[in-house]
Amino acid sequence: MRFSLLLLLALGFQLSACSEQAPPAEERAARPSPPATVSTTVPGGAHLTIRYSRPSAKDRKVFGGLVPYGQVWRTGANEATTFAVDRAVTVQGQPLPAGKYALFTIPTEKEWTIIFNNTATQWGAYEYQAAQDTLRVQARPTARTPRLEQFTISASPTGQVLMAWENTQVAFEVQ
Repeated sequence: MRFSLLLLLALGFQLSACSEQAPPAEERAARPSPPATVSTTVPGGAHLTIRYSRPSAKDRKVFGGLVPYGQVWRTGANEATTFAVDRAVTVQGQPLPAGKYALFTIPTEKEWTIIFNNTATQWGAYEYQAAQDTLRVQARPTARTPRLEQFTISASPTGQVLMAWENTQVAFEVQ
């Protein structure tokens, strides 16, 4: 019995050591996909802040390759991208309460699903649960030139949030 208990404890420690955890802040700054923050005040006075990591294409096909079509993507690298607003807004005309959300996307060639998920602090999309979604909206991707090596999110005071990487960009409106 004692041997079984010791074996069970050892297995528990081994599984715990193997699980992915977010590294400390000083390690995040030195990553190949560095952290970035975008902030603005949108029409209506809401302040929005997006925190994400910026992966590089490195001559790879990104959408439909590195980022598969039809699957939930963390919309960046490392920890899930977060989207925070200090008051209620509309996204693509749909209401989103004030709060901090994980920002996920499901890219396809013709339309993207933009997801605002209640579980803001998670590593990547490994534990993503659709039941925790607060809002899903649609946006159409467009081609962009020149090719963009590093994933970039921008937000303008007019309320447009633009996500761009490689030869693709997708915008959505926050009011």
